[in-house]
Amino acid sequence: MVTHRNHQRKHAEVLVKIAKDQVIDFIKSQGQHDKAAQAEGELPAEVDTDRDAGLLEKFGINPQDLLSKLPGGIGGKIGDKFGL
Repeated sequence: MVTHRNHQRKHAEVLVKIAKDQVIDFIKSQGQHDKAAQAEGELPAEVDTDRDAGLLEKFGINPQDLLSKLPGGIGGKIGDKFGL
């Protein structure tokens, strides 16, 4: 799910929520099985790329890289749409 918020700002803020399982699969695809096991216990069921950016970074994940690997390459499409 993609959520778009604009609190009377010049730039749009884009929030993306991703199922924890997708994040875990992404970590495993990077060959980081120990980090995946740790993330399993620490990430919420639904990962918000903005709210949980610190947790994602802890596990070596750049949210943009993660989004680009999701089905349909959502990360690139969001970035293009909002000029990011």
